[in-house]
Amino acid sequence: MNFRNKSIFKLLLVTSIFIFASGFSVIGHRGDPIKAPEETFQSFNTAFSEGADYVELDLHVSKDNVLVVSHDKNLDRITGTPYIVSQHNFSELSQLTQKNGEPIHSLDEVFAHYKNNPNAKFLIETKKTSKGNPQNMEELLKTCIDKYGMQNRVMFHSFSTKSLQNESELMPNIPRIFIAGTIKRVNFEVLSYVTGVNLSSKIITPEIIDTLHYMGKSVYIWDEMNESPKKWNTVINMPIDGVVTNYPATGNEYRNLKDKSKSETINQNVYYMSNKDEPIYENPYRLIKTNKSVHPLDGFHITNIVKFNGEEYVQLGENKFANSEGFNPDYELNELRPYFGAKAIYRQQQPNNYLYSEPKKSSQIIDWMDPNKPEQIQAVQKTSGNTWLKLSGGWIQAKYVLIQLVDQNYLGNNSKLSYNKLPVSQRFRNLDLLENQTSWMPLPPKELHNTVLIRDLQKEIAPFKFDNENDSLDHI
Repeated sequence: MNFRNKSIFKLLLVTSIFIFASGFSVIGHRGDPIKAPEETFQSFNTAFSEGADYVELDLHVSKDNVLVVSHDKNLDRITGTPYIVSQHNFSELSQLTQKNGEPIHSLDEVFAHYKNNPNAKFLIETKKTSKGNPQNMEELLKTCIDKYGMQNRVMFHSFSTKSLQNESELMPNIPRIFIAGTIKRVNFEVLSYVTGVNLSSKIITPEIIDTLHYMGKSVYIWDEMNESPKKWNTVINMPIDGVVTNYPATGNEYRNLKDKSKSETINQNVYYMSNKDEPIYENPYRLIKTNKSVHPLDGFHITNIVKFNGEEYVQLGENKFANSEGFNPDYELNELRPYFGAKAIYRQQQPNNYLYSEPKKSSQIIDWMDPNKPEQIQAVQKTSGNTWLKLSGGWIQAKYVLIQLVDQNYLGNNSKLSYNKLPVSQRFRNLDLLENQTSWMPLPPKELHNTVLIRDLQKEIAPFKFDNENDSLDHI
């Protein structure tokens, strides 16, 4: 679409091309390890109850070839007994318990426990050495998945490229995600046998996400996140596919906020035409202010427009959002500047003087403009081909009022000078002739319907100053 020809807000309001946010998957890292011992049924159940779509678990292989659910190969940290998983049979390992009394589980036990709960899904991390040991882990994993019919309820992720290669050959229909702490590890060879990547939140950027999405790969992020909005305020702005977090309840809360929004990607240079400074927020969902603001006549490049809770926000940069009111495409700037700093007056020459809550066709009438009382124009908005002016009581279309130009600097603009700089063919015709005598230029008869009834006001405006000594009201 050519945005040089159409207003960005026409695109928003008329064509309705908003794309509903698809949200992202919330994955409880080892369940909810903050509220329960990690990788126990209690931890998994807590995460699921908090809205997690998946819980993440780690696998090692015991001496007797049982897949054991544990992040560490040494069980000392979680059980107090320094058993190495690969050096003991599972019958021994299963006697060890965590702080809540639960024993160490096998993957077989986990699947058996949740087999009748279709909403319980698992992101499985295979733990292998740099040499790819244990060699039989992926075969054992396939056997267990097939036994319980979990093919559609699991995903894999791993730091081990060898494990992911094996999984791609044995179980090609199950998503495989490569975990990377640095983008340098992500290369074309790895991407040839994985379906996605799981990147540290310290290295993720919107550009990296866009590139991987363009290549058809899903993007997950991981971090030991805290309950402070500071981390989530930035994460939620990115088009991620999932997040692996120690705080699934917080992840679900922010995911729900984002799911309630509609967004559209757009690339447009704009100018802000309002007489008030507008706060810049970290995201449109929590409205936590940054230390920066938008000032009158500031220019920006916007990348997205987000609609949330009945408001619209423009994205001005990474983690920078502002209410969309007063933002106009750069190609409308010269046309709209004459209104900025001018005054509007209703002289009963048009069919209505209704004031609306916002410059939209569907907005409500909230007041009306008093006749013959000029009001300062507070903001200007071009939408759906119409120019709207914000007054103290609400918004009104410019064509329903007359404009009084002001010959003085107003927040960096002179409305009269801006008007006179325009080619005659581009100037609006609804000047208030009682006030703007020196700015008025004779108009062709077909345009008189947009002006005051000049003949009826002849006595009031005489003596009138004309641009040409041969011009006169009778001549018109």
